[in-house]
Amino acid sequence: MSLLRTFPSRGVLDRPRRRVVADVVVFLGAAVLLWALVRLAHGATVPWDEATAPSTVSTDPAELPYYAARSLLRMFLALAVSTVFTFVYATAAARSRRAAKVLLPLLDILQSVPILGFLSVTITGFIALFPGSQLGLECASVFAIFTSQAWNMTFSFYHSLVTQPRELDEAARLLRLSRWQRFWRLDAPSGMIGLVWNGMMSFGGGWFFLVASEALSVDNHTYALPGIGSYVKAASDAGELNHVLLAIVAMIVMVIAVNVLFWRPLTAWAERFRNEEAEAAEAPRSLMLTLLRRSRVPAFLARHLGRLVFPLDRAMAVFGLGDRPLRTSVTRRRIGDVVFAVAVTAAIACGLYFMLGFIERTAGFGEVGHALLLGVVTFGRVVLLVVVATLVWVPVGVWIGMNPKVSRLAQPVVQVLASFPANFLFPLITAVLVATGTGLDWGGILLMALGAQWYILFNVIAGASAIPHDLREASANLRLPRRLWWRRLVLPAIFPSYVTGGITAAGGAWNASIVSEIVSYNGTTLHATGLGAYIKDATDAGDFGRLLIGVVVMSVFVVGLNRLFWRRLSTLAEQRYSL
Repeated sequence: MSLLRTFPSRGVLDRPRRRVVADVVVFLGAAVLLWALVRLAHGATVPWDEATAPSTVSTDPAELPYYAARSLLRMFLALAVSTVFTFVYATAAARSRRAAKVLLPLLDILQSVPILGFLSVTITGFIALFPGSQLGLECASVFAIFTSQAWNMTFSFYHSLVTQPRELDEAARLLRLSRWQRFWRLDAPSGMIGLVWNGMMSFGGGWFFLVASEALSVDNHTYALPGIGSYVKAASDAGELNHVLLAIVAMIVMVIAVNVLFWRPLTAWAERFRNEEAEAAEAPRSLMLTLLRRSRVPAFLARHLGRLVFPLDRAMAVFGLGDRPLRTSVTRRRIGDVVFAVAVTAAIACGLYFMLGFIERTAGFGEVGHALLLGVVTFGRVVLLVVVATLVWVPVGVWIGMNPKVSRLAQPVVQVLASFPANFLFPLITAVLVATGTGLDWGGILLMALGAQWYILFNVIAGASAIPHDLREASANLRLPRRLWWRRLVLPAIFPSYVTGGITAAGGAWNASIVSEIVSYNGTTLHATGLGAYIKDATDAGDFGRLLIGVVVMSVFVVGLNRLFWRRLSTLAEQRYSL
């Protein structure tokens, strides 16, 4: 026994070797990443002339890896901008009662504005900001992807801020943390899990609009940036299905790689911020996270960067403490509310005056009725999509979420499917529609569903997997009949998650209608009657009057549906069915 204690075990001997291997792998990976960033950044600043800018890209398969890397860089830049926007916007809305009355309705409107509505207004400004350089067009593309990612993340972080446990808020006040310290030591950690998961879903939404953000069509001009989205559009316009299939394969590889190398480690790391006494039955694992934890490189960087924390805390102390006053003067509050209400009313009145004047000078008010009728048609497609997706994917999601063995295998597949840009399959489906003579009025519903249905499935899986085990065991011991089991246990338990998925799926379907109601393949263009096609036609023609009408009408439909239907269901879920 003493001899065994004298010699260390083989595992102890292997630890230094594993650390060395991990250090080498992490260092080489960081070096390769830095080299790729430098090369890709150089390609984004090449000289560019608006008059001679290419309207398409090469479909040579040898260019596909470079295009995929350019698209991936834009996606991560947009994610970084979305994260900063989320922190600032959600914190302002959660910490200021008056700001919330403006920022929350504005956020509801912003998420209903289609991506082409933002592009048409901003692309000219970005080009003028960087004359003679492709950087302006790159910024416009990143901004377009940002508008498809930011809103969902902002809502998630705002919800985490307003639902913080009271004891944590009291602890922050007793410790007299500054606003900066409270944000990084309490606010950000408490909302990290929801932010990571919603960031992953928003990242998938950015993939969906990659084609629209890389092949920019504004005012009868088309500007194509090197990227996998513009590659798919060029191959589709040329009728090269083999190249479209190559892009789909490359996209599948890239989505899986991003999930394995980035999202999977991030979701596993975020579990450290879970505010529960009991640990999860099966914590997420990641080989990449294990490698990073085994390496000494991240600890070395954190140790040296950590020296900046104390001076930064001292510098940010000028913004005051993070303890909002619990009581304020009633008279002072009323005066402030009146001044704030007058300022907001004046701003809204000025905006409506200029908007109505612009519509009257351009398209005319008679065009509003036509756009409303088209909105009703698209609204019917959205309703049909949500109903069918609910009937199909709710049982599947419950089956996956309530079976741990199935969930381990199916969840990564669902994550990849939710992240995969379904509009990459549009050329294949369009070719089938053209060959069979099927119109896009019904085929467009299928195209919209490819991008929107996964939100319902993803959220139902999350809701079903969160059903407490004691409730499952109680239902099993009572031997509930199948119908009663669904009505008394499953449907009430998954209802809050389903409402979240339904809101996201409906909003995604409205935005997907823009790229689903007009599709082209090999010189043949299919049109569907609807508001999405109306907005797409106005954007391509540079008709800003009709574009503004289409964007406003779509915003009215989305916001009205959210306020009258989905918000009521959300309130019902919080009051009656929250676990």
